[in-house]
Amino acid sequence: MICVLLASLTVEGFASPRNAGFLLIDMIPILLLALPMTLIILTGEIDLSVASIAGFTSCVFGVLWSGGLPLETIIPLCLVLGAVSGALNGFLVSVLRLPSLAVTIGTLALYRGLAFVVLGDQAVTSFPRAVTTALQAKIGSTGIPVWIIPVLLLALAFGVVLHFTGFGRSLFAIGYSEDAARFAGITVARTKFWLFVVSGIVAALVGIWWTLRYGSARGDNATGLELSVIAAVLLGGVSIFGGKGNLPGVIAGVALLAILRNALQLASVPEDTLSMLTGGLLIAAVVAPNAVAWGRTQRKRSSTT
Repeated sequence: MICVLLASLTVEGFASPRNAGFLLIDMIPILLLALPMTLIILTGEIDLSVASIAGFTSCVFGVLWSGGLPLETIIPLCLVLGAVSGALNGFLVSVLRLPSLAVTIGTLALYRGLAFVVLGDQAVTSFPRAVTTALQAKIGSTGIPVWIIPVLLLALAFGVVLHFTGFGRSLFAIGYSEDAARFAGITVARTKFWLFVVSGIVAALVGIWWTLRYGSARGDNATGLELSVIAAVLLGGVSIFGGKGNLPGVIAGVALLAILRNALQLASVPEDTLSMLTGGLLIAAVVAPNAVAWGRTQRKRSSTT
C-alpha cells in the first residue's frame, strides 16, 4: 500500500484506471508462474526453465497456427507440450536425483534453443484480432482486466491445496527434511516429479497467453521472466532453502515487483535499470532472511554470556 501511495503521488498517470489495467495484465504471467514455483521452492528445488518453456510453447503455437490448425486443437497440444517439458525436468530431478539448479539451467538453454529451431528468427502475427482483443477486455470502466479473475481463482485453488490439505503440508515437510519426510511415508520423488509437470503446464499456459496477448509468436518471448518470478516468490517470504513460506505473501511479492516496475517505466527509467532492480531485489530477498537469522543468533549468544 505504501508503494501504491508513493507511486500515485510522485508518478504521473500511475493512478489512472488505464494504467491500473495494464499493471494487472502485466502481473498475470508472473503470478501464474509464481504459483507452481512457490510449491517447488518450498520443497527445496527450483525451476529456471519456465520462461524458456513459455517461449518454446509460443513458437510451437505459432507454427501450428500457420499450419492451419484451429485454436481448439492448438491449445491442448501446447499444454501437453508443457507437461512433457516439465516431466523431463521432473525425471532428471526426482528419478536421477540431479540438482534442480543444474538441470533447469540446462533445460532453460535447451527449450530456448528449440524455440528458435522451431520458428527461427521469424514471427507469426496472423492471430485473430477478436481473440487478441478479448485478452485485454476490461470489467466495465474500472480498468480491471477480465482475465485477472480466473487467475486469482487459480491462485486461490493453489492456496487451498498448499495450506489446507495433507499434500500441501507434505511440501513443507520435504523442504524441512527429505529424510524425515520419507520416514513419514511421503513419496518425495513422485511429489517433486508432479510439481515439475504442473510447472511445465502452467509455463505453457503462459506461453499461450503471451502469444495472444501481444499477438506475436517469437523465439524470444518471455525471455528473462524466470528472474522476475523467482524474485517475487522470494520477496513474498518463501525461503530459497525450502520449508518456509506462504502463498498470500507470494501474491504480495508479485504485486510489489509489478508496481515498482510499472512506476519506474512510467518515469521513463531505462530497461537496463529495471533489470538491475529485479536482480537487486532477488539478492536482497536471499540475503535479508539470513542476515536476520544471523542477528538473532548473535543476540542469543550475547544474552547467554
